[in-house]
Amino acid sequence: YVAAHLPPPGRDGTGSAEQLDEIAALITAAGGRTLGLFSSMRAAKAAAEIMRERLDTPVLCQGDDTTSTLVQRFADDAETSLFGTLSLWQGVDVPGPSLSLVLIDRIPFPRPDDPLLTARQRAVAARGGNGFMAVAASHAALLLAQGAGRLLRRVDDRGVVAVLDSRMATARYGGYLRASLPPFWATTDSTRVREALERLRTGGSG
Repeated sequence: YVAAHLPPPGRDGTGSAEQLDEIAALITAAGGRTLGLFSSMRAAKAAAEIMRERLDTPVLCQGDDTTSTLVQRFADDAETSLFGTLSLWQGVDVPGPSLSLVLIDRIPFPRPDDPLLTARQRAVAARGGNGFMAVAASHAALLLAQGAGRLLRRVDDRGVVAVLDSRMATARYGGYLRASLPPFWATTDSTRVREALERLRTGGSG
């Protein structure tokens, strides 16, 4: 699911009011059971603080305890959500009903001030290639695939990967990034996604 109706992410790294509304609606539909993967610790903590005020289900955030303890608490309570940053993308293995929604707040492009990646982009461009696609977009595609892969740990796992960055649907590179994901059924319809999450929560077919 790509939230194509949301405004593009801002430069400050934290979520817009519209994005926070979307997060709350999706987690409510899922009944918790959410892994939120954020572009920065600042964004993860800000979203967790707001969701704790708005939701009836528990929200844990990276930094509250050791990662292993947080992941265990997340796995033990199906109504719990866990928010964190890139380091959680590789570290979470929670098959089954404790995880039915993976939220990704924005496309995980590398930092524009990363000197190594900047040099690689310039080298590609000097050879006549597209430095952005060859380096930045490829980097983001790999991380998106890893993040989405947190959802499907067993053959019978089901759920939703929600990318809350409208550029996945509107930008020229969006098709390339979408192609990096597992072969999910794709939609931009938020109502259908919430209905699917509610069916998963109540044991219906998702």
